[in-house]
Amino acid sequence: MLIYRFDFSESRKSFQFKNHHKIGSIITQTNRFKEWDIDEIVLIDITHQTVTDKKKYINFVHISVGYKGPILAKHLIEEKVSSIINTDKKGNSWWIFNSIFKSFNSPIYVLTCDNVTNIDFKKLEKDYYKKGQPLCMLIPTKPIKGLAGDFIFKKKNIVKKLSRTQKSDIYCTGIQILNPKKINDKIKPTDDFNILWKKLIKIRQLYVSDVMPKKWYTVDNLDNLKKLKKIFK
Repeated sequence: MLIYRFDFSESRKSFQFKNHHKIGSIITQTNRFKEWDIDEIVLIDITHQTVTDKKKYINFVHISVGYKGPILAKHLIEEKVSSIINTDKKGNSWWIFNSIFKSFNSPIYVLTCDNVTNIDFKKLEKDYYKKGQPLCMLIPTKPIKGLAGDFIFKKKNIVKKLSRTQKSDIYCTGIQILNPKKINDKIKPTDDFNILWKKLIKIRQLYVSDVMPKKWYTVDNLDNLKKLKKIFK
């Protein structure tokens, strides 16, 4: 697959990411994001062969940048990510309908950069295919005191409602698996994930996974960062 790296003024061909399975220490990257006041979305492309394959790995890492994008882009180019997409002043789901990913007919992982997690991607992938490859599948977690989130109400893994105020036993982690092309085929463009999720709920294509992260935390302030260091020692 050929992806282009968007660096605001020019495009460069990307290369495979086989020898770089991560972009650095979790704590180091989190500290950098907080230092730069970055709030971005991270896209990770699944290379899927068959569910029974023993070797599954993340082959490409794509990053969207907005506020203070040039600073982050420079660092990410040095880290040799697969591509960088400029989403400055755009909504959080804009890239699905307006970037090179709109015609990408394959499931991808979507993670927010303030997420720090330990998760079994192999189990998630199996769960996604077991559920029939829905347009979008949310990865949940048990609510954590002091961290806000969208509570999930479901019936047989199909999401019926999301709520910030009405509580349930699970809420969104900010991690999801989705297929951009299939979403484009069924849903009118929107820049807001909340609107997109509501539209997916209407057509019964927003699912929730049975697989939860082994560890999960989100960093929105310095207090969160201090707690994170204790959780991920």
